[in-house]
Amino acid sequence: MAVINIDEAKKNVEQVGFLDIDVDVELDLFKEIERLKKEKNAVVLAHYYQDADIQDVADYIGDSLGLAQQAEKTTADIIVFAGVHFMAETAKILNPDKKVLLPDLKAGCSLSDSAPPHLFKKFKEQYPDHIVISYINCSAGIKALSDIICTSSNARQIVESLPKDQKIIFAPDKNLGAFINKQSGREMVLWDGACMVHEIFSREKITRLKLRHPDAKVIAHPECEDPVLKLADYIGSTTQLLKFTKSDPSRAFIVATETGILHQMQKDSPEKQFIPAPPDNSCACNDCPHMKLNTLEKLYLCMEYESPELVMDEELRKEAFKPIRRMLDISAQLGL
Repeated sequence: MAVINIDEAKKNVEQVGFLDIDVDVELDLFKEIERLKKEKNAVVLAHYYQDADIQDVADYIGDSLGLAQQAEKTTADIIVFAGVHFMAETAKILNPDKKVLLPDLKAGCSLSDSAPPHLFKKFKEQYPDHIVISYINCSAGIKALSDIICTSSNARQIVESLPKDQKIIFAPDKNLGAFINKQSGREMVLWDGACMVHEIFSREKITRLKLRHPDAKVIAHPECEDPVLKLADYIGSTTQLLKFTKSDPSRAFIVATETGILHQMQKDSPEKQFIPAPPDNSCACNDCPHMKLNTLEKLYLCMEYESPELVMDEELRKEAFKPIRRMLDISAQLGL
């Protein structure tokens, strides 16, 4: 590796979002990351939407609920979060005394960005008799304005755990909120936010793909728009989709969610075929550009130099902790 001034490199994180250092091409990054885990008592948590190499080197791979649960109970001194910014925030909210690293600080989230806290606060004030349930894919600022956090794995159960006459604002994902409204018979007020990846799947192209693969089942994440969900044989969170493909006897699946999950699906069921659902244009828009900002090289560098580190205002952290704690408690009570 080139000789560098690490203090200067760390100062540059604010501009580029990650340590901009050349990595020796001869370096065995998998071996080095394993070494750093042991030396620093570090744990690598990775979302299913990360690149295959990062998934393979992670200590735990999961969806938002599983990652939050793992972050809560880890005994590691350092949490390296291979995901996006709100996920690392959640880990820090749950572990104020631990160092939380994110390979690229600019790994954001279009859904999280669709709910600016100052605008959501004004929206919330219009419904003073409503409580706020927010999908975990939101900023710490939105979490601090919420009463309960949920994930796509437990959203319906969280909503149905409340009295039927309880008025609810659901944020920030309008598609997930609409799906839960249909499932639960509620009429939650929905914030107008959405995920750029899950909104681009083409109903027409999936229909044509289904004609070419008549035996394939269509499975979809509830963040997808309703016309796509109506085509689905099964709708579930990332983890639920993965479990379904393992247990269902079908030999082929058209998968309407971010393509990173296909790596685990193929590993768990190598004899089956997994076809990414096509977007409504010619780009690779079913790859989340934010998730893909993280690379194995950035993961290694952030562990080696313990930067970039996610820091948070303590008062904000305390307020954001309350609805996450309530989610985890309800999930534990319901056996989720």
